Amino acid sequence: VQLQASGGGTVQAGDSLRLACVASERPGSSWTMAWFRRTPGKEREFVAAIHRNSGRPSYADSVKGRFTISRDNAKKTLYLQMDSLQPEDAAVYYCATGNRIIYSELYNRNQYDYWGQGTQVTVSS
Repeated sequence: VQLQASGGGTVQAGDSLRLACVASERPGSSWTMAWFRRTPGKEREFVAAIHRNSGRPSYADSVKGRFTISRDNAKKTLYLQMDSLQPEDAAVYYCATGNRIIYSELYNRNQYDYWGQGTQVTVSS
């Protein structure tokens, strides 16, 4: 599976962006899709995920209420709507997919098998 992320850019604090991640093939029902982000000097951190079969979302506390993850299976695309962006949201955002991940492990980057190339989000104050 190849993942292609896009939609990053430079915005001001309070603005919105929508990221998209297109998969080369439709992930099966057992595959979870997620967004992570990384800033210089830090580990890649969990942002949001949609659990495999149930479609139940999970969010990092830092983005709850501001970010919304969604997917369009027909278009093989994962989205991340980011509202009320803050300077601390600035990072390279990566999409990822993994097979048979249990809900309690969605935050764990080691559970994911395939990663996109990343898209840069810059937020100025």
